[in-house]
Amino acid sequence: MSAGRTIPLFGARRFARQLLADLAAVSKDRDDLHATLARTGALTQLEREKRLEQLRGEIAAASAAQEAQRIEFAAERERLTAELAELRNDVVETRERVLLQESGVYEYTHPLEDAVACKVRLDAIRLDIKAMNKAEGRAVSAAKGWTVNGSEAKGRTMIRDYSKLMLRAFNSEADMLVRGLKPYALPAAVDRLEKVARTIQRLGKTMSIEITCEYLQLRIGELRLTADFIQKKAEEKELERQERERLREERKVQQEIERERTKLEKERQHYLNALEALQAKGDLEAAERLRTQVDEVDRAISDVDFRAANIRAGYVYVISNIGSFGESLIKVGMTRRLDPMDRIRELSDASVPFNFDVHALFFSNDAVGIESAMHSRLASARVNLVNQRREFFRATASEAKALLVELAGDLLTFHDVPEAFEFRQSQKLAHERTIDSGRLE
Repeated sequence: MSAGRTIPLFGARRFARQLLADLAAVSKDRDDLHATLARTGALTQLEREKRLEQLRGEIAAASAAQEAQRIEFAAERERLTAELAELRNDVVETRERVLLQESGVYEYTHPLEDAVACKVRLDAIRLDIKAMNKAEGRAVSAAKGWTVNGSEAKGRTMIRDYSKLMLRAFNSEADMLVRGLKPYALPAAVDRLEKVARTIQRLGKTMSIEITCEYLQLRIGELRLTADFIQKKAEEKELERQERERLREERKVQQEIERERTKLEKERQHYLNALEALQAKGDLEAAERLRTQVDEVDRAISDVDFRAANIRAGYVYVISNIGSFGESLIKVGMTRRLDPMDRIRELSDASVPFNFDVHALFFSNDAVGIESAMHSRLASARVNLVNQRREFFRATASEAKALLVELAGDLLTFHDVPEAFEFRQSQKLAHERTIDSGRLE
């Protein structure tokens, strides 16, 4: 009972009930406090110190683990950065090799004469590959004396099975690289195969399983020779195409000459028949005029025979196509066609959007020599430095004119500015279309 509270004279029973209610409330508060203390894990001073020390240890361990992880991540980042830089260098080198390959520049690892020689050597290498796969221990090596549950026989069986599995994986990768090989990608393919060999060595470390150096070098040799073989085949195919083109052009020249000679022979015979009739009639004046025409036909026949016999005679031409190739790019060539424009029209076929324009076209008994001299003088301006049959040069028509005058003398006609009719009309129409489109907007 509180010292500050007294029992009243009247209502003592009610007062007692109030005290009991207050006591119950205090007991409830006490129980709630105990419950709260139990939930919050109220500890003794010693227990709190132990718990605090434990938490400090956990925090220190977590910090140490986090620091170790940070160091590991930093090291991994440095490794990946270095690997990325190496890969970028490989990409740059590979892209350079792609450009060189597209230009026809390729460094042979086996300087054999032709694709047939490459194929013979490649077949020999593949026979060696088969032999090494059959001979135990030549393509893949492994540990000796390996046991399984104390059994050497089971150990040998395990080693043999795992060795076969590793060798099969290596051969599958090598075969895939050979099948998809591009000559310019040879270094990347070799690097890939070497990495596969290192991976197999790492995975087979427990049993000392690895691809032998001799077998790895043999498969790398197969890759290199395959690249040479593919490149040789491509070059021979291009030479065959060029030879077919040359023979086709020669046939056209011969056909033109034969047609022209046949036509002139018929014309000559016609004049001779008419001449004989005039002489029989005694019309000597008309016969003399006709004899002059016969002489002209004879000279034309002689010219045709000369052209047929003299393969150096022909027409030298300088042409350009600003719509297709832009300004300051010309083609200098020669043709033995009786009508040289036939050849130029063929060049203006569907492979270019606009026709070629003729700057110069003149006949020479030594057209081959003039063409060769022009090419020599313009060598530093040649566009294709690999294929000499691509007769395009970065030069102006005026530069070509100066060289022609120097080599062939005065030119009867030369057009400094190309007509480029279709190109200029196309530009005009495109400009008008742009203006009309702007108005509609």
